[in-house]
Amino acid sequence: MEELQQIVEGRNRDAVAPKQKELLKYVGDVEEDMVDSFPYEVPEEYRSMPLLKGRAAVDMKVKVKDNPNLEECVFHIVLDGYNAPVTAGNFVDLVQRHFYDGMEIQRADGFVVQTGDPEGPAEGFIDPSTEKTRTIPLEIMVDGEKAPVYGSTLEELGLYKAQTKLPFNAFGTMAMARDEFENNSASSQVFWLLKESELTPSNANILDGRYAVFGYVTENEDFLADLKVGDVIESIQVVSGLENLVNPSYKIAG
Repeated sequence: MEELQQIVEGRNRDAVAPKQKELLKYVGDVEEDMVDSFPYEVPEEYRSMPLLKGRAAVDMKVKVKDNPNLEECVFHIVLDGYNAPVTAGNFVDLVQRHFYDGMEIQRADGFVVQTGDPEGPAEGFIDPSTEKTRTIPLEIMVDGEKAPVYGSTLEELGLYKAQTKLPFNAFGTMAMARDEFENNSASSQVFWLLKESELTPSNANILDGRYAVFGYVTENEDFLADLKVGDVIESIQVVSGLENLVNPSYKIAG
């Protein structure tokens, strides 16, 4: 903290973000070490879904087309199952199914980068065991609460000033895309925010409390802005925390 204070006093703006990231990672590691067990029960109707009861990290390797300055990039993403167990668990389960491997970036408009829409008429993941689209509920952890709220936006709940535990406050914030008018329609489409926190202050933008954040790109996030529609996700691999995934459906035949 003293080093961060010196950076701020020295008005070294370029050094602030890396030092903040270093400190936040340290705090996160300490918090994780302090947790003996998962701190709450997921509602019964979602308890059998893939759940990430803790943190995990994935590396997403992207093959970049038509960019002489960047041919390939690996994005390191930290997933927070403490605050979004259903959302993060669904994603890790899809990663283990290699659902995203070979998929193209499908939206890159300067505001978000998005992918996850499979080929064919379905807009989400078709579970082969049910032959139906697997959807997950909107899941938002409110600061000061012991468990997330499910199925409703904070606006619908009248929580206009509530602070979210996982806000859209960083370049590379990762969240689930969904139908604008159906809270529980998220399936496999994910997006990353490309705006700096100064332009999208926490809980004072159109995203917080309306879309489920479940992770952050912590390495090479600046290169997200270089991605274009048609760039290919070569692979996404879980590099830590897979033991925190419970009810993994990818292990079930069919």
